[in-house]
Amino acid sequence: RYLQENSQELDLLFKELLIGVTNFFRDEDPWVELKKTVLPNLLSNKTDGSVLRAWVPGCSTGEEAYSLAIVFKEALAAMKPSRQFTLNIFATDLDKDAIDRARRGEYLENIAAHVSPGRLKQYFVKTEQGYRVTTEIRECLVFATQSLIQDPPFTKLDLLSCRNLLIYFSPALQKKIIPLFHYSLRDGGILMLGSAETVGGYTHLFASTGSKTRIYRREEGTAKAELIDFPKSFSSTLPIGKEISQKLMQSPSLQSIADKLILDQYAPPTVLVNTEGNILYISGKTGKYLEPAAGKANWNIFVMAREGIRYELTTALQRIKEEPGLVELNGLRITEDDREYFVNVILRRLEDPETLRGLVMVAFTDAPKTMKQYKLNSKAGAPGRSKIHEARLVEIEDKYRRLCMELNNTREEMQTSQEELRSSNEEMQSTNEELQSTNEELTTSKEEMQSLNEELQTVNAELQARVDELSRSNNDMKNLLNSTDIATLFLDNDLHVRRFTTEATKLIKLISGDVGRPITDLASDLLYPDLAGDAREVLAKLGFVEKPIPSLDGRWFTVRIMPYRTLDDRIDGVVITFTDITKAKQLEAELREQREVLAKQIKDRDSNE
Repeated sequence: RYLQENSQELDLLFKELLIGVTNFFRDEDPWVELKKTVLPNLLSNKTDGSVLRAWVPGCSTGEEAYSLAIVFKEALAAMKPSRQFTLNIFATDLDKDAIDRARRGEYLENIAAHVSPGRLKQYFVKTEQGYRVTTEIRECLVFATQSLIQDPPFTKLDLLSCRNLLIYFSPALQKKIIPLFHYSLRDGGILMLGSAETVGGYTHLFASTGSKTRIYRREEGTAKAELIDFPKSFSSTLPIGKEISQKLMQSPSLQSIADKLILDQYAPPTVLVNTEGNILYISGKTGKYLEPAAGKANWNIFVMAREGIRYELTTALQRIKEEPGLVELNGLRITEDDREYFVNVILRRLEDPETLRGLVMVAFTDAPKTMKQYKLNSKAGAPGRSKIHEARLVEIEDKYRRLCMELNNTREEMQTSQEELRSSNEEMQSTNEELQSTNEELTTSKEEMQSLNEELQTVNAELQARVDELSRSNNDMKNLLNSTDIATLFLDNDLHVRRFTTEATKLIKLISGDVGRPITDLASDLLYPDLAGDAREVLAKLGFVEKPIPSLDGRWFTVRIMPYRTLDDRIDGVVITFTDITKAKQLEAELREQREVLAKQIKDRDSNE
């Protein structure tokens, strides 16, 4: 009920159900075999300028697809072929957010646990957030959002890597996917599965390469006889939310109950078929006239019709397609288990309502049993005439059987042709979808690259101007501070060292590595234990403190502590300057001594007088 009332929660639930566990070069052994054996064998059969086509369904955030591209580059470098080859990888996934992240090719620094340092250096670019796949590798891939079980597949592939995806599918769904993979691959193409996955009972479609890794080679053999449950991209969707709950809560009316009762009790059994004979709807009990055929389920009326009405139905449906109206078949005989009964069949092509236009309604009704008796003449010559009639009947029956066999063969050939045409149509549709997806991906990539290039140029120009300005400012500040010969110390709000001049190192034991250390942790020649306290007082009151402070070697300095104000008038620490006043103190001491001597002389003179 909560999902029905809050449809936005469906997207969140859908994302929670997705499993995006993947990493680079997962299970190293298959990648080693792919690099040393599989890819060289595939490329050996390629001509100069050929394209190696690969598909990675369920690629998640793209690590496996990029791993495949990297292994291809390494295999190509190891082979050093005289011919030129290119790689085109189609990587698809149901999660649009994962596909968007895969397109960017940006990953965190923890991928170093799965990618060797050599590969990181050659195929990745270091960024602030981690690593980004190089352009050379990203140009080999095309990412697209796709449902493996609903959208048409990619075709004419040389390699298909679907690792650790089938384990989340039911056995019934796996039986649909494996023949679909066989359809997508070229003859001799390679299928890579996860360590816990196999082709199951389809060993006649794929042969193992002989290694312990789950790598299989496509076999031709009886593959063409496999019926593929081809995905359709136009599948209908069911209503959701409150609409479902309202439909469930609606009770059937008296009219609908009565209509159903009348249809069940009095209306003849009826089926609704299209022009190809495929059954779309069944009303009433049709088991007396139709039965499921042996083998794979086939809802075609020509296949399900019982012997005796099958061929007449074929002819009648062909007639009604050419001549709209009503076609009646009376007195058709059906034989079943030494019993026979007769049936009348009525075919009507529908014109109304609009939604059913072009469909054919086929109704079955029981007919009374009739006996056709031939009255033979009992006079002379009657036995001869009877034999003539019997020979004529045998000849007609033989001719009828031959016509039925020919019609049956023609119908089977027609169905085979329809299946081949349907397969060709689906393949063309798949190829068209593939080309459209590739074109859209290339267009999007081109626009993104152009926009990104323009942004990078703008940012680079701005950054270069800022760097030049900052370099000039630093040079000006350094020369200014050094030219004053005043020891200056910059502290942040936590009283950690931010910057200092060369003169400051003569008073406080500072080195370049002390940037960031608290001022209280540093040794000083000044006899100033209240330095940190005075600095905190300045930060609290935003005033200044100025004191004369002696040093251990007898020198004196005027220590001035002021707030550090930024250009936007924000307090971001303190500035402490140390001005040498030793000479002034020495002159002051000399003057004091001279004053004392002069005062003593005056006192002695006054006492003598």
